[in-house]
Amino acid sequence: MTFHLRDLADPEHFAEGTVAPHSDHRWFRNRDEALAGISSFEQSLNGMWKFDYAPNPQSAPEGFERLDCDVDDWAEIEVPAHIQLQGYDRPQYVNVQYPWDGREQLEPGQVPMRFNPVGSYVRTFELDAPLGPGERLTLHFAGVESALAVWVNGIYVGYAEDSFTPSEFDITDYLTSAENRIACRVFKWCSASWLEDQDLFRFSGIFRDVTLHRHPATHITDLVVSTDIADDFSTAEVSVAVTLRGAGMVRGVLTGVGDLVSAGAGRLAVAVDSPQLWSSESPHLYDLVLEVSDDRGDVTEIVPVKVGIRRVGIEDGVFKVNGRRVVFNGVNRHEFGLKGRVVTREETESDLRFMKAHNINAVRTSHYPNNTFFYELCDIYGVYVIDEVNLETHGTWADTPVLATPDTALPGDRPEWLDNVRARARNMVARDRNHCSIVMWSCGNESSGGRNLLEVSRLLKAEDTRPVHYEGISMDPRYPETSDVVSRMYLPVDDVEAYLLEHRDKPYILCEYAHAMGNSFGAVDRYVDLAYRDELFQGGFIWDFVDQALPARNADGSEYLGYGGDFGDRPNDADFSGNGILFADRSPKPCAEEVKRLYQGFVFTIGRSSVEIENRMMFTSSADFRCVAQLSYGGTIVEEAEIDTRVDAGSVGAYSLPFVVDTAQLDAAVDVSLRLRTATDWAGADHVVAADQRVFPNRRRVPDGRPPQGSLELIEGRHNIGVRGEGFDVLFSVLHGGLVSYRVGEGDTYRELLDSMPLPNFWHAPTSNERGWKMPARDGMWLVASRYPRPDAGAGRTSVERADDGAVMVRCRYILPTSPESTCSVEYTVTPDGRVAVQVDVDPAPGLPDMPEFGMSLALPAPYHRLTWFGDGPHECYVDRRAAARLGIHSIDTREALTPYIRPQEAGNRTGVRWAEVTDEHGYGMRLEGRESMELAVTPWTPYEVENARHPEDLPPIRRTILRPALMRRGVGGDDSWGSLPHPEYRLPAGQRMRFAFDFLGIAPEGRGTSG
Repeated sequence: MTFHLRDLADPEHFAEGTVAPHSDHRWFRNRDEALAGISSFEQSLNGMWKFDYAPNPQSAPEGFERLDCDVDDWAEIEVPAHIQLQGYDRPQYVNVQYPWDGREQLEPGQVPMRFNPVGSYVRTFELDAPLGPGERLTLHFAGVESALAVWVNGIYVGYAEDSFTPSEFDITDYLTSAENRIACRVFKWCSASWLEDQDLFRFSGIFRDVTLHRHPATHITDLVVSTDIADDFSTAEVSVAVTLRGAGMVRGVLTGVGDLVSAGAGRLAVAVDSPQLWSSESPHLYDLVLEVSDDRGDVTEIVPVKVGIRRVGIEDGVFKVNGRRVVFNGVNRHEFGLKGRVVTREETESDLRFMKAHNINAVRTSHYPNNTFFYELCDIYGVYVIDEVNLETHGTWADTPVLATPDTALPGDRPEWLDNVRARARNMVARDRNHCSIVMWSCGNESSGGRNLLEVSRLLKAEDTRPVHYEGISMDPRYPETSDVVSRMYLPVDDVEAYLLEHRDKPYILCEYAHAMGNSFGAVDRYVDLAYRDELFQGGFIWDFVDQALPARNADGSEYLGYGGDFGDRPNDADFSGNGILFADRSPKPCAEEVKRLYQGFVFTIGRSSVEIENRMMFTSSADFRCVAQLSYGGTIVEEAEIDTRVDAGSVGAYSLPFVVDTAQLDAAVDVSLRLRTATDWAGADHVVAADQRVFPNRRRVPDGRPPQGSLELIEGRHNIGVRGEGFDVLFSVLHGGLVSYRVGEGDTYRELLDSMPLPNFWHAPTSNERGWKMPARDGMWLVASRYPRPDAGAGRTSVERADDGAVMVRCRYILPTSPESTCSVEYTVTPDGRVAVQVDVDPAPGLPDMPEFGMSLALPAPYHRLTWFGDGPHECYVDRRAAARLGIHSIDTREALTPYIRPQEAGNRTGVRWAEVTDEHGYGMRLEGRESMELAVTPWTPYEVENARHPEDLPPIRRTILRPALMRRGVGGDDSWGSLPHPEYRLPAGQRMRFAFDFLGIAPEGRGTSG
C-alpha cells in the first residue's frame, strides 16, 4: 500500500488497511482488572506529540514519516485536541454553507487545495511488555477529523475517513522490539467533507483518544447481545453471539441469573424469569461476564458487558418501549464544550445528570456518533438515544435557487458515494449496537433523499432490529420505506395536527423543534400538549442542548465567548451557533426551567380544596415521590404539608388539599410538587421532579380603602410645573414635555431618583429569533418612536389640573415619528402620599406593524441596583414562556439581570408583576405597582445599548438602572429562528388603541419614611 494525495478527492477511497468495525466492548486480563475498570491490554497514547502545521498538502514536510527524519525541533501539540484550538489555523463556524464556499470553485468530491490545513503528528512509544505468542496489537483512533493517513516505523499502514467513528489499524507486523515510531498526517478537508456539513464549528485534528489495544491469541473480536422478551414480559432470553479469533472457548454468566449455555453457531444464551426491564424511568442493567479460554484451558481475557433487557419497536402503529407508548421529551446534542468536540466522560456524565434532573428522556446524537462512553452513560442513567450516521450534505441543496433533485442530491442516487455512506452506517451500528439506550438508528441529517439513503436504511435493518429514522424523505418521497417513522423539523404544531388528521400509517416525531436560539423557546407547550392528545405524535427533540461558543480574546487580552466571525473566520454564520438550552459553560439558560416544567411526567389540576394528578409516566407511580402542597398569601408561605398519593402510570387521581384556601386574602397561591424521596445518581433527595401552581388573584392595592392624607403644593412656572408634598417633590417640564425630577427627602437631604425623563417605550433589543424574521426592518419605526417622540405643541400640549380629592394631574402628549404618524399621551397623577399614578395611552396609525412592547422606560442612578418583586419568577419569563414561573417574592441584583446570551438581546423580563422595589444598599429607592399586573425588566442598559453590543463584554460601563414596566412584551417565539413570528396571541394587537397604567413612589428604610 502507498498513500496518494489524489485519494483525498476520491469518494470511493475512504478506508485502507483498517480493522473491520466491531463492538466497543473492553477486555481485561482477569476479574480484578475488570472490577477496577483498568485494562492492562490498553496503553494510552494521549499526551504531547511532535507536530508540524502546513496550510495545504503541497507545503507539508515530505518524508516526515521516515525513521531518519529529525523532528526534535518540531513544536508539540496535545492529543486529543483540535489543531485550531492549539494556535494553528482558526475555528470556523458555518451552519449550511460549506467552509470553502466562494474561496474555491469545487464540485462535490473535489477538495480545496489552496487552503487545506495539514497536521503532521509524530510520537514514539515502547510497549509496556513484549507481545506474547499469537498476540496482536492495534492502533485505535477514536476520532480524527477529517482524513487520516498512518505510518508505523516508516511503513505506510493505512488511511481512514469518517471523523466520528473509530479508525483502527493492526500494526503488529510493523513493530520493532524496542522504540516504535508513529507518524500521522491529518487533512482538514477530503472528499468525505462533503458528507460532513453539520451545523457546527469546523476543526481538524486528533480529537478523541488514541489507544494501543493488545489482543490475546484467543480473543473476542466482536460480540452482539440480544434480548428476547415474552409477550407478557414474564420471561426473557439474553443471548450473545461472539466472533472468536484463535482456538478456544467462551463461557458466560449473567450475574444473579445463571450460566449461559450454547445455543449454536457461536451463540450463548440464558433464560431470565421475571426480568427487571430497562427503561428511562428504571434503567436496570444486568452484568454479563464472558470468560475466554484458549485450547489449553487457560483464561486469556475477561469481557464484562452491561445488558439492559427491554423491547423497543413499533407495535400497533405506535413506537413503544416494553409495550408502553413513548413520548420523546428529547433534545439534540452536539458533542461540544469549551474545548470544542474534545469532551470528557465527566463532562458528558454531567450533561446526562442535568437532563435527568430536567425531565429530558431522549437524545438525538446530532449529527454523528458520539464518543462511546456517551452510550455507556445513557445505559446507566436511562436516556433513550437516536444514534445518527455521520452524514449531512445541507450545503448542496439549501438556500439555492432550487432544492436538490434526484440528479443533484448528495449522496442521492450517485453510485460513487454508496459504499462510503454504507460504511459510515456500518461503522456506527457495529460499534454501538450492544447499548440498550439506543432505541432507533438514524440514516443521517439533511441530506435530501435518494437511493443511497434507502440502502443505508436497509443495511441498518439487516444488522439490527431497531426502527430506522430519516427526515429527508419529506423532500424526496420516492422511497418512503427508508424511514419507519414520519420525521419532520420545525413544523408549526397546527401543521403537525393537520397532517395527522389524514395520515395514520406511521408514528410521527419532530427530530428538531423549538429552536432555542438566544432568548427563545416560546409556545412549546402546544407541541407537548399535542403529544398527549394524539398517540401517533410521539414528541420531539429540542434544537439544541448547549451553545457552541469558544473562548476568544479581545485586543486588550480580555477573554470572552466567541461565535462565528469572532475568529476571523469567513464565511461564517455568526451567532446561529448559540441555540442551546445551556450556555457554553454549561450554566443553564432561563428556558431550561421551562423545559423541565413542560417535560415533567405529572400534570396537576389545582382547585380550592383538591388537586387532580395525571400521571404521564410509563411505569412509575406517584407513590415513589413525596407530594408536597404549599399555601401562600401575597408571596409568603403560610402552610406546607404532605399528601399521600398513589397514581399509577397512565392514570389520574384526585386528593384533598391539606388546608383551606382563603380567596379573600391577597393573591392566594397553592403550589403542589412531587419530590425525590431519596437521592439518585442524578439529583439529591427532595429534588422536585414535577410541580405546578394555581393562583387565586386578589390584587387590592390599598387594603384599607382610605384615600391618602395630606395636601399638595402646585407651582406653575413659566417652563416647569412643580408639585410638592410632605417629604417629596415632583417637577414636570412644559418645555420638554415630561417628568424631569422625582425627589424624596427634605432640605439638603433630597435624593433625586430619576436619572432622565421617563418616556413611553415601544422597542426592545431584537432577539435572535426576531433578527431571523427581519424584525428590525419591519418594526424599526417603533425604535424611532421610542427614541424620538415629539412633544405636541398644539392644543394637546402638556397641561395640569387639580382633582377634587387634591391630587394633581399632568398630561403630556407626544407625536410619534412613525409613518404615518401616531400619537401617545402620558398622564401623571400625583397624590399627597408621594405616589405617582401613570397612565399611558397610545393610538397607532393604521397599517403599522405590532409593537415589540408597550410600556414606559425610567432611568434611576446606578446605585439603585437591588430589585425585589412580587410576581412571576425567579427566572426570566415571557408571555409565551412562563409555565415554569411561580408567583412569589423574588430578588436579584439588577447588574446581573440581563441574561448573558452570546449576543446581547432583549432579556431579563418578568411577567405577572404586582409590585417591585428597586433600592440601593441602604434601602432607599422606588416602588412600582401594577394596576392589575404588569411585565417588568430592570437592567443596567437601555434597549439601544443592548442592541449595539455584539457580546456581553461590549456593553458599556454601568451608569444607570433602567426600569421598563410594560403592559406586555412580545413573546420570544421559537418555532424556528429564521421566519416564524411569535404566535398571534403572544403579540400586541396592531393598529389598536391601548392603555397601560402603573404607579410609582419613593421608598426609604423601614421607619424612616420617604423623607429619609
